[in-house]
Order: sequence, then C-alpha cells, then structure tokens
Amino acid sequence: MINFGKRGFALERDTIIVLDFGGQYTHLISRRIREIGVYSEIYPYDVSIGELEKISKLKGIIFSGGPSSVYSEGSPLIGREFFVWCKRREIPILGICYGHQLIVHVLGGRVNRSAREYGKSVLHVDNKEDLFQGLEDGEVVWMSHEDQVSLLPSGFEKIGHTDNCAIAAYRNTRDNIFGVQFHIEVHHTAKGGKILKNFVEGICGSKPTWRMNDWIQETIQNIRKTVGDARVIMAVSGGVDSTVAAFLIHEAVGEKLHCVFVDNGLLRKNEAKQVIEEFKNLNFEHIHFVDAREIFLRKLRGVVDPEEKRKIIADQFIRIFEAKARELEGAHGKFEFLGQGTIYPDRVESAATSKSASKIKSHHNVTLPQGMTFKLVEPLAYLYKDEVRKVGKLLGLADDVLWRQPFPGPSLAVRIIGEVTEQKLDILREADAIIQEEIQKSPFKDKLWQYFAVLLPVKTVGVMGDARTYENVVAVRAVESEDAMTANFAKLDWDILERISSRIVNEVKGINRVVYDITNKPPSTVEWE
Repeated sequence: MINFGKRGFALERDTIIVLDFGGQYTHLISRRIREIGVYSEIYPYDVSIGELEKISKLKGIIFSGGPSSVYSEGSPLIGREFFVWCKRREIPILGICYGHQLIVHVLGGRVNRSAREYGKSVLHVDNKEDLFQGLEDGEVVWMSHEDQVSLLPSGFEKIGHTDNCAIAAYRNTRDNIFGVQFHIEVHHTAKGGKILKNFVEGICGSKPTWRMNDWIQETIQNIRKTVGDARVIMAVSGGVDSTVAAFLIHEAVGEKLHCVFVDNGLLRKNEAKQVIEEFKNLNFEHIHFVDAREIFLRKLRGVVDPEEKRKIIADQFIRIFEAKARELEGAHGKFEFLGQGTIYPDRVESAATSKSASKIKSHHNVTLPQGMTFKLVEPLAYLYKDEVRKVGKLLGLADDVLWRQPFPGPSLAVRIIGEVTEQKLDILREADAIIQEEIQKSPFKDKLWQYFAVLLPVKTVGVMGDARTYENVVAVRAVESEDAMTANFAKLDWDILERISSRIVNEVKGINRVVYDITNKPPSTVEWE
C-alpha cells in the first residue's frame, strides 16, 4: 500500500507527532495542527523509539484521548523510558484527556474515578504563561471524561481547574511536559486553537512549513517514481475525493491511468451520466463504464446488516475491477496498481490507525477483501477533506466538483435501512432528488456539509385523498461540519422543511411520512448505517 504523506514528509520539515491511544478525535488534533501550518502525523501509541528517531525534525509529541481508564487491565500504556528519551532529545509532550491522565499515572501521580463530565465547562486559569499565554480566566472548554487526576507527580504544578475538576491542566517546566483534561481540538473549547498554537509554535518552536503546493509536487513525484512504467486502474465516483486522487495520479502517470466508473445500481438520480460527462470534460484519456447493477442487487438480496452490506459491496467492487483489468490488459498491458480516494476520516471511523480505537463502521475504501491482487495507491490517505479541496483548487478543478457533497462508498445501500431492493432504491432516489432541489435553491446551499434522504424500515398509517394509506417513512438528514469528524444537525427554516415534506409525500409514490433527524455527531454518525 502506498500512502503519500505517511513517514515521508516528516523527514523534511518540522513535525508534531500525535500518539494515538484510541480517541475518535485523534485525527482532529492532527488536522488542527496542520491548520496552524505545521506538519503532523499520527503514530500508534506503542511506536518504537527507533521509528521516531528517524524523524530528524520532530519538534513535539501529543498524547491523544482514548476510551480506556489508565488503571484498567489492558489499557494502552507507555513506559518511563519514553519520557526519558523525550527529555534527552528536548522534545516537549502534551497530554489531552486520556493522555493527560496517562502521563500522571506513569510518572507516579494518581488518577481516580470521578463523576462523569461531558459537555462545556469553565476553566479557571491558574497560570497564564507558556501553554495558557493569552488566555483569560473563565475560558469555555469541552470535557468528556469519567476519570481525573487527583495527585500530581513530583515536579508538576497545576495551571488550571474547573468547578468539577481540581486539576484540569498541569505543567512540568523542567521536562517540558504539559497536560489538559479537556479537548482543545474541538471547536467547543473556545480558545483550543490558541492553546494548541502555544504548544506547537511557542513551546515546541515549530515553523509553519506545511504548504499544499509543496505537497502536490512531492506527491506527484512520489507517484511517478513508485508507479514507474506500470499502469493504474482506479474507481471514480465523481465525488471530490476520488476525482482529486485521480487527477493527481493522472498528473503523475498520464495515459497510464485508466479510470473505471461502476454503475452499481445504488447511485443517485442521473448520477452515472453526469460523472461520465465530467471526466470526459477533464480530458482523461481512459474512462471506462461498467454496468453492474444486476450483480450488486443480486448479491445484496436479503442482506440487512450494514457491515455485511459494506463488505459485500467492497468485495464486488474489487472483483469487478479485477475482471475489468483483465479485459483491458490485452489492449493496454497489465495493471499493477489500484488507485483509491481514501482520506483520513475514512481511516479513523474504520479504526484503521489505532489498535485501541473503538470501531464505528467499515469504510468502503479501507475494507478490502483478502487476496486482492493489486497494489494500492492512495494519494489522499493522510489528508483531510478541507486539504483535499485545497489540492483540487490548486489543480484547477471546478467548484461544483470540489464542493460536491460527500457520498458513502456503499452508495444508497447504507441509506436504505434493511434490505436493498430496486423498488426501495427508486423511492429513495426520488425523495433524495427533491431534497437536493429544495436545498440548492435555498440560502442554506453553501452552509451545509451534507443533506440527503434515508428510507426507514417501517410503515405508518396516513390519510391521502380521504383514503387510508400504509406507506414508508423517509428521514431527512442535513448537517453542518468542517471536517466530517464532528457535525451538527442543520437548523433549517420551517418553510424549507415543509416544502420538502409536502413534495415528497405528494410526488413520491410509497411515502406518506417525512421526519427530520436532529442528532449531532457525536453521538450519531452522519450516515445512518
């Protein structure tokens, strides 16, 4: 597997490493660091010191949060020797939430069970130097914990507290170690970005040398060097991730890239036609269309479990690619590489970067069948959505491509709760098209991350034309987000929701009720399955 970014760029520029202890916000920490202009990579918590020694410009290390308790059996821990090494190398450490507790636990302090605290809290700043420079007393922070530090190790001092957490932040200036119980990486912590910048630039002395223009040139060179004279076959969906990834690979290898668009029968209304036209307009030499609607629907017959749906669809995609590659080999030569548009959030939700993360759901691009015969090329595997869009903009892609809504790899199969049938797909497509039309002509068009329909596995009683009906229910999902790691449900105007509801029940046969999803992420995910 070839990921351009991991273990590469850190050799050449100031880098902050995030050690992953299983927190679902781990990648958000990394993204916030990159927003500052400093390169960041994520490593598993048990990475060897020898591996970190290879990073010549390692400027600081952050311990992420995690779902474990430091005193529980089997919890992810690190030894004292790690801190000794950091002190010898003069590498500052910052612990967040679980990481904050871990430092204290390993170095001789005490962590105890406490009342669960989840949500906003007020931080009283006890020391406004270094980490809290520029902060005021009474800053709003975001807590999410059931344990807390009750006794600091020797050499540590408290620098912040809340009404419910006596030691909400600490420092050890001798060893350059800091910890915060709250999550500085989420926007709910008002000055979280300031605190992170104080650590990254002020304490670690990192310089802002992470630039997307440089990344593009280095990535294209790496792809060209790695692929050489070989050929690449790649699935394209028309979404921003696969389109930008394909464009990068095409810039590197030109006509040796063959793009394949598979109509799996699970696409949105008129989507197949639109995607083919777009790629032709982008001057790709080879764009191949595969009609696999019957295959996918047959394989999904009777399947209700979402994970099974995802695995079936991923497996069929690979099988179809292999078959298409063999078909094309006679005319173009062997395909050794498979291109994919996998990005960071796909990996975090699939727990692909941490042994300690709680798996939420599999992602189409990262759940591949065993026995796959291709080598993978994933140019975007360590970029976030906003970075992908910046890359696309620099490459000259149109805004309507770059700002297209994210669409799950398993397509509409995970927006139909329960078994997927052709009739359900027809209903969902029409309902979804109405939502798209109404939102796109509203003031919310450029404010939303995603908006779509979900077909529920229930029927309800209704009255239409003085007659009783017993039909399906559609849920409307609309969210605001910056990075897909967290999201808030959109507070749409009532008149928009009313128009959507009225049109769906009147224009889509088989629907007599529309509901609106008012759940944030977390605790929910954006997609229902």
